[in-house]
Amino acid sequence: MILWSVQNAKFGQPEINLGIIPGAGGTQRLTRMIGKSKSMYMSLTGDFMDANEAYTSGLVAKVYEDYDELIKESIQMANKIASKGPTSLRAAKEAINAADELSLQEGLRLERRLFHSMFATDDQKEGMTAFAEKRPANFK
Repeated sequence: MILWSVQNAKFGQPEINLGIIPGAGGTQRLTRMIGKSKSMYMSLTGDFMDANEAYTSGLVAKVYEDYDELIKESIQMANKIASKGPTSLRAAKEAINAADELSLQEGLRLERRLFHSMFATDDQKEGMTAFAEKRPANFK
C-alpha cells in the first residue's frame, strides 16, 4: 500500500485507551511496517506519531504540506502508475503484498516465478522495445 500524508496528520493505535487492542490486523500489520519496538510503544501507550515520524518510520511514503498539494501530487502519481504495464503492475503488487505473509525463501520463489512469467507478456515486449528505441513505452 502506498500511503501519503499531509504535514498535520497524526497516526496512532489509541484502542488501549478504550480497554481494547487494535483490531483488523492492526498489531500485525503495524509491527511489520515499523518494527516491534515502535509498534509496541504505540499500542501500549496509545500515543500518536506525527507525519514526519511516520515518514522516517516507513509508515508513509510521502508527506505533503497541505491537502491541496496531496491531492495534486496523488493524481500525478496515479497517472504515472497508470502509464506502466498493467500485467507488470499486478505482478509487482502481488509480490509486495505477499511479502508480509511469506518467508523470505517463499517470497523469493514467488518473485522469481512472477519475474520469469513477465517475459511472456506484451508489457515486457513493449517495455524493452521502447527502451531499445529510446522512446516512452505505450502499454495497453
